[in-house]
Amino acid sequence: MAHDLTALAPAYLAFWDEYFMCTLTTLRTDGTPHVVPVGVTFDAGQRIARVITRKDSTKVKNILAAGPDGAAVAVCQVDRGRWATLEGVARVRTDAESVADAVNRYAARYGRTPTPNPDRVMIEIAVTKALGRA
Repeated sequence: MAHDLTALAPAYLAFWDEYFMCTLTTLRTDGTPHVVPVGVTFDAGQRIARVITRKDSTKVKNILAAGPDGAAVAVCQVDRGRWATLEGVARVRTDAESVADAVNRYAARYGRTPTPNPDRVMIEIAVTKALGRA
């Protein structure tokens, strides 16, 4: 079920604040999907989802390989009959301010601050579509 990004239901937004691991789907250069577990935060007001990861991860390589316009991706979480997917365009952010902001958002959602990592980057997803049943 598609949702209006300008008027997401409170239950849908609350679902993105609960502690759930998610999946991130990127596309390899041959077009096949690469799906991995990740932590995701969603800022509905900015329509941005964020994932922190290592700069040498396959998901980062897949996004960078798509070029400067970014890569089509999806993040998804499931809890029995509830599910939510955010689709959009991902870009890799390496600046310290963006990465620190993403780490703080992760800590707020998941209740723990990740160990410092000088190789950490942030995948920023400009959300274009919200789907789900929450």
